[in-house]
Amino acid sequence: MSSVPEENVTPAPVASESNKSDKQKVAAALLCWFLGYLGVHRFYLGYTGIGVAQLLTLGGCGIWTIIDFIMILTGSLTDVDGRELS
Repeated sequence: MSSVPEENVTPAPVASESNKSDKQKVAAALLCWFLGYLGVHRFYLGYTGIGVAQLLTLGGCGIWTIIDFIMILTGSLTDVDGRELS
């Protein structure tokens, strides 16, 4: 029985992605403030399904828009990939 020598192989380094999104917090906030009832800020952040829902409900009669605006300003709302807005 022949034994195969074990090699010390280290995995290739994985490129680390930045936690920052390419989407801007100021742009999202302005879109939410002026066009939030149409869900434009959600489309901007990549949330197409929620954007359509906000479009059809006029931003949840404005309540959803206000909540999203506060979440954008506090940094709680991320892009579709879960990255923090820059």
